[in-house]
Amino acid sequence: MSINDFIQDYLSDKDEGLKALVTFFLNLVMQYEAEQQAGAKRYQRIESRKSSRNGSKPRVIKTKLGELTLDKPEFREKSFETVIFKKYSRVEQALINTIPESYIQGVSGRKVRHIMEKFGVTGVSAETVSHLGKALDEKVNEFLKRPIEQPIIYLIVDAVYVKVRRNSRYVNTAVLIIAGIREDGYREILGIRIADSENEALWLSFFDELKSWGLRGVQLVISDGYEGIQKSVKTPFIGASWQMCQVHFLRAILRNIPKKRQSEVISLVKSALNG
Repeated sequence: MSINDFIQDYLSDKDEGLKALVTFFLNLVMQYEAEQQAGAKRYQRIESRKSSRNGSKPRVIKTKLGELTLDKPEFREKSFETVIFKKYSRVEQALINTIPESYIQGVSGRKVRHIMEKFGVTGVSAETVSHLGKALDEKVNEFLKRPIEQPIIYLIVDAVYVKVRRNSRYVNTAVLIIAGIREDGYREILGIRIADSENEALWLSFFDELKSWGLRGVQLVISDGYEGIQKSVKTPFIGASWQMCQVHFLRAILRNIPKKRQSEVISLVKSALNG
């Protein structure tokens, strides 16, 4: 799985975040189209204005992410024309790939221009491209820092290493993932952080950041056997217990068991854990 796949899965997990971000960007594109067709920005009073805005109407579009409800601008004097509903399918994957990039390093102007050109919108100024990219970055950042509204009883902490291309080399990069289980049993991905490696200080700053967003009520932290995580949970979650996750627990046991006995041991351990 690539790093973009991880981010896409994360953004899809909470409140259909990826759908909300795609909807936001498509509405931005239609606002740009409306300005071009009107000959003026919204609420701008100039002689060159060709049409007056008349609010917007909801319009549903079917996508790989499900149905999206967009705000289609309206004019008083004429019909508003948009490329969104005609050409979205050919742009969809490029847009979905761009949003994780916004999470990792900020979306590039080149990617925004590529998306606009796929829509068939040409002659977009550098200023407009910059505005669209900045608006998407701000929306993604807003989503990432959304408040954690309910108490989290169980905290599941893990790091996955993936290959990422940097310049001409592929290097190992750590994807730090923290999920939580609420009192009602609902799982919620709380955050993902990209780092060169994991260490105690990095995990501690990550926990503190989540606490500033409202993380509270933690009673049990579950992770692999990495000591840096075990040490880093003591200060932010006073009174909480730590437990090794069952998958890593089984792996640790099997490392010391001959292969011919592993099936038997796994069965016994699973029976004990589930008993």
